[in-house]
Amino acid sequence: METAEFDTDNITSQKGRLAIVTGANTGLGFETALALAKKDLKVILACRNTAKAEKAQHHILRKLPNADLEIMQVDLSRLKSVRDFAKNFLSKYNHLDILINNAGIMVPPYAKTEDDFESQMGANYFGHFLLTGLLLNTIEKTPNSRIISVSSLAHKKGEINFDDLHFEKKYSPIGAYRQSKLACLMFAYELQRRLEKANFKTLSVAAHPGVSITDIGRNVSKWMYNMARPFMPLVTHTPDKGALPIVYAGIGANAHGGDYFGPQGFLEMFGKTGKADSTPLSQNKEIAKRLWDISEELTGIKYSF
Repeated sequence: METAEFDTDNITSQKGRLAIVTGANTGLGFETALALAKKDLKVILACRNTAKAEKAQHHILRKLPNADLEIMQVDLSRLKSVRDFAKNFLSKYNHLDILINNAGIMVPPYAKTEDDFESQMGANYFGHFLLTGLLLNTIEKTPNSRIISVSSLAHKKGEINFDDLHFEKKYSPIGAYRQSKLACLMFAYELQRRLEKANFKTLSVAAHPGVSITDIGRNVSKWMYNMARPFMPLVTHTPDKGALPIVYAGIGANAHGGDYFGPQGFLEMFGKTGKADSTPLSQNKEIAKRLWDISEELTGIKYSF
């Protein structure tokens, strides 16, 4: 079902509101930050590489000289960095309207984070699980606040491999990516269930960009890229279009807790923003609860509900 009424031009000024966008220096994160800045939000560019964040900030300010931007360093693959970021943020601000958990990596060579997580699960999922938990009380106190989890079409072929969560037995780059993006979507759904049970007014909303060529695909092999290249114009759209479901999840008037947005074109790869399809597995409450419990244990965060 298309959300035909969604048009950023029709969204009124969001002045006075504050958003965090992780991975805001490039690709979808950059376009999301730019779109929010156009609507007068103050945007925290939460990035691992501050030099790249400064370039992104410069590009946004060239387009929007009055944009209210701030760079704050965070490496989502390191739990200590996430904790330091949250401490820094909370020392400056007592409200947070929108948290957009966007940063991620895709199909890298096998690596473990310093916290002993497979790198994609660490950066894409566990880091955001911890960040959300550390900021949740502040978000919940902010009226009309939202937490946005960025998933992917890849979730549809994903599974949560509890027997080898970190791919220590056999590594599949795409398998690990699919698992991480399924985990992000399951987190969004489970978070909404828990928010409702606790009578919190904050909304948990998910989104995916369809297929958009961004820097996240830098680890895709050259031969695979060259094979797919002739067909890309037919099944992809630009990063600014890919960011629209994320932006809608953050500030769209008709977004509700537990919604999942994505493009409405062929196989949800491109097109107008609307309600996206997700697998029955992504909505499995028992698996989601098990993943939540393991996530709390591994990240050392105990949510307040």
